[in-house]
Formats: sequence, structure tokens, C-alpha cells
Amino acid sequence: MVIILVYILLSFIIALLGTNRKFGFWGYFFCSLFLSPFIGALVLLGSDERPKPLTRCPKCSTPLR
Repeated sequence: MVIILVYILLSFIIALLGTNRKFGFWGYFFCSLFLSPFIGALVLLGSDERPKPLTRCPKCSTPLR
């Protein structure tokens, strides 16, 4: 029983770390839950951050960085 709780807790921690990443919280949670927390951590380390939305100029609506 303790092993299952530790497994789920590790999956939850990996999901929290992946909140602002490409797959988001639920993607990393299910990846680490169904495969393993180790594989979930590898996927997390190999993924990119979410791109930030472009802001636009209020006067001419050209994209700003």
C-alpha cells in the first residue's frame, strides 16, 4: 500500500513540475502514472516550455516580443 502511495505521489510531483511545459499537468501526470515516474521525469526533462502568446501593439496590432 505504501509503494502505491509513493508511486502516485511521485507522479503528482512530476505533474506539478510540468504545469508550464508542453503537455501540461494532466499530460505528465498520466504519462508518469501509466508508464512510470522515471519515464515521466525523462519526458519532462526532454520537453520544451509552453510558448508565450505574442502581445500586439494596441494602436497598429503588429506583434510585439
